[in-house]
Amino acid sequence: MIRSALVVLLPIVLLAASGCAQERPRFTLAWSIYVGWMPWEFADATGILDRWAERYGIEIDVVQVNDYIESINQYTAGQFDAVTATNMDILSIAAASGVDTTALIVGDYSNGNDVVMLRDAQELAAIEGRRVHLVELSVSHYLLAQALESVGLSERDVTLVNTADADMVGAWAGGGVPAMVTWNPMANEILAAADAHAVFDSSMTPGEILDLTLVRTEILEANPDLGRALVGAWYETIALMMDVQRSDEVLSHMAAASGTDLAGYQRQLETTRLFESAAVAVDFVRSDAPRTTMERVAEFSFEHDLLGSGASGPGFVGIEFADGSVWGNENNVKLRFTDRFMNMAVEDAL
Repeated sequence: MIRSALVVLLPIVLLAASGCAQERPRFTLAWSIYVGWMPWEFADATGILDRWAERYGIEIDVVQVNDYIESINQYTAGQFDAVTATNMDILSIAAASGVDTTALIVGDYSNGNDVVMLRDAQELAAIEGRRVHLVELSVSHYLLAQALESVGLSERDVTLVNTADADMVGAWAGGGVPAMVTWNPMANEILAAADAHAVFDSSMTPGEILDLTLVRTEILEANPDLGRALVGAWYETIALMMDVQRSDEVLSHMAAASGTDLAGYQRQLETTRLFESAAVAVDFVRSDAPRTTMERVAEFSFEHDLLGSGASGPGFVGIEFADGSVWGNENNVKLRFTDRFMNMAVEDAL
């Protein structure tokens, strides 16, 4: 009789356990190939992210989107809970569209990874009158504007050709592109050609192109364990990158996943100011740098009609910083920089 009862109860217990597993919150992170975001691929492939998600009783799916801008568009449309993006692109696409977004992790800034290139010319001034292929209205556009200004030119002096990042290398190889603005790994691949010359790069504007991992604010507030898991996985991966005994193994994996070799990936890292610890990232976020940069980015975005037809000025979208202060419209805060979760990693409170 007891054995019969156990036979009846066992399926019920298994169904209950199955139901609990199905109820585990699931979140999605979209990313695209870039030196500063390869840690997500490594954390996903090696099970690091799964372990951190398991710790907090959640599941996190990492989805590679080959077209970078499309990944932000899909995030903005609600198809992903989190995304990797630069500060300007998240402001001008998601935040300007009304999606309240929090910069959970400030991973690095481009320090030469974004490049203005000319064919058969080695001086930036030679760009005048040329067609310039780039992802229009992205950070590449922002970098080009600064480059042009540095030699007394403006966008009226060139012709912009909107080109998807996935098409950059092929477009240059076709021979019909006289100028291009793009980022690594595409930039390094293009610059390997004898007729390609770098004439301006992001090392000339340090700290302005920030590479971020962002989460929809309402999702993060309702599910802080998502923030803890993402930050924990990120800094565990960064620690492995910094470990002299493991770094070649880790970087070789990231290199292969991004379509290059170890030497090629290390070249990309040389032009990236990677924040090597949570403490360094927290110090940066608490500094005046994010505010100074975002004011410039917002001004560029407004001048190029990226903040929407209803924008009355650069401060149309309010931006909150780690100290709680807001630049721009306090009634329309849609982009937030926080040290809350990164500081947990500093204090080992994850």
